[in-house]
Amino acid sequence: MSFQNLKDFINTLEKNGELVRIKEYVNPELEITEITDRISKQYGPALLFENTGTEFPILINSMGNYHRMCLALGVENMDTITHEIEGLFKLLTGPKNNILDKLKMLPQLGQISSWMPKIIAGRGDCQQVVMKDPDITKLPVLTCWPEDGGPFITLPVIHTKDPETGIRNVGMYRMQVFGPKLTGMHWHKHKVSARHFNVYKERGERMPVAVALGGDPVYTYAATAPLPDGIDEYMLAGFLRKKKVELVQCLTQDVQVPADADFIIEGYIDPTDDLIWEGPFGDHTGYYSLADYYPRFHITAITHRKDAIYPTTIVGIPPQEDAWIGKATERIFLAPIKMTMVPEIIDMVLPMEGVFHNLAIVKIKKDYPGQALKVMNSLWGAGQMMFTKMMILVDGNVDIHNNLEVAKYISAHVDPETDFVFSQGPSDVLDHSCSKASFGGKLGIDATEKLPEERKGDPAKEIPSQMTVEEIYHIQAEFPEIKDINATLLPMGISLVLISIEKNRKNHIREIAPPLFTLPGLNKVKVILFLEHTVNIKEIGDAVWRFSNNVDPRRDHILIRSENDNENGHIALDGTRKTFDLDGFSRDWPNILVSLPETIRKIDEIWPTLGLGPLIPSPSLKYQEQIYEGGAVAK
Repeated sequence: MSFQNLKDFINTLEKNGELVRIKEYVNPELEITEITDRISKQYGPALLFENTGTEFPILINSMGNYHRMCLALGVENMDTITHEIEGLFKLLTGPKNNILDKLKMLPQLGQISSWMPKIIAGRGDCQQVVMKDPDITKLPVLTCWPEDGGPFITLPVIHTKDPETGIRNVGMYRMQVFGPKLTGMHWHKHKVSARHFNVYKERGERMPVAVALGGDPVYTYAATAPLPDGIDEYMLAGFLRKKKVELVQCLTQDVQVPADADFIIEGYIDPTDDLIWEGPFGDHTGYYSLADYYPRFHITAITHRKDAIYPTTIVGIPPQEDAWIGKATERIFLAPIKMTMVPEIIDMVLPMEGVFHNLAIVKIKKDYPGQALKVMNSLWGAGQMMFTKMMILVDGNVDIHNNLEVAKYISAHVDPETDFVFSQGPSDVLDHSCSKASFGGKLGIDATEKLPEERKGDPAKEIPSQMTVEEIYHIQAEFPEIKDINATLLPMGISLVLISIEKNRKNHIREIAPPLFTLPGLNKVKVILFLEHTVNIKEIGDAVWRFSNNVDPRRDHILIRSENDNENGHIALDGTRKTFDLDGFSRDWPNILVSLPETIRKIDEIWPTLGLGPLIPSPSLKYQEQIYEGGAVAK
């Protein structure tokens, strides 16, 4: 299913009871974020802010739950797309024994050609209005979080072209607004557009760029998709919408853009320019990504539809709208991974708390010893999966979409001494836990049923059923720096305990972990996760989010080996903040994202006028005591 334009998608959302129009004026600076944060964490409706202080409404949270993400992709279930891709792969790669088999393929091949983008003559609806004097500040660009460096365009569909091959790339990188005709272009070194830029730089040529906002929502998704180099994102969009994307020529740059977009921002990047200091920005990790130097984007034209709507999103502490975009990637790219690289994969999940690159759970069909390790290494070499910090492999009948079931399965099938595998490699640029930027440790957990060749002996599978109040009391009495112990997972068959600790000396956790595993209540526990004393470890989802962001597993693990082959080992992992004084950590550590108290109070006051039902308290309230002193950079 395709949408004629963004307004068509909005009408569909409204008919499905998935959109609320807000007529009250709400300031795009911080206030829209605070409202959206409350709604997105309830998996609430899309929001159309009709009074933004500009001539353009704002659409936000439009793909902020499973149903709306499916609507955007034109399916009732995301697995439908997985099955379609799987069928297509089988058709194209299967044996063709005779002429009849080949003739049967013709309709499908014709269908594939119908997905290819097409350049049309003349102007598109995206060019109905041409700004005489282009000024990006006339758009209602959000300033999302208090320490952001300024307003940021957060859903830009960015078009670049390889100057040597002419192959297009469509990506999504935030754009900080610095003035009417100037933004930053925040592309990371691993991205295709960054490589395009390097080629222009070598040639000494200006790089033409065009940015689309709005149109069919599938364009937004396609721009985020982890496609291999050279695969046109608009072919994927055509496949998803079952209709080719029509492109028109830009007015001032040699770039083609979707005819049905709401806005087109044309411009160039001059490789001879000095880079611009961009950021900080409240990012999808739930932390600020810190300021750095990035290219300048000079705007040469802005065009838009007569009834243009400005699409945007916020990112932050999960869950947010981007979690559902990530869920679509998880389902859509499962089939290509299975059929081209790792055929033993049955399913894969990227949990929201792992913010895409921190955690993956993979289910395989296991046939031989060491197979889980083979799959780990294959996936760490597969495109953007190279950034995955922690990867858990399971097999059998476990439902990997059920977190409790997965945790029980891991606990029953893992010996930390033999089944926790540590490596290192590229890390996401936003991973602040690495000792060196973009390079850090990785953890693979083989939680599959072990074959005889993989067993060190016959370790006991007994899992402690609980920790008594007395045991917890004695531990905290002996170690007063331990502020809380969460052992509530033990009665569920999960051999994992969370401990919040106030570190006060060098190597604190390395010193405290071994004796803890000798104490009653903890001596049979397989895994302890340490978090900061300010974190509420009773909130498991939040604890997993904080832990997965803050740990470099290769650097931050303490393994205690068993005394004989019939006992399990133990492991502790340090998910606390790292500092120079206590940990020798020399990089800046970012703060978490929390709204200002005055913004929270303002939204509380106007909430009854918004048409959003009973007051939803600010999610920031529970994190206010967890933020560090300082601004975007913690002191």
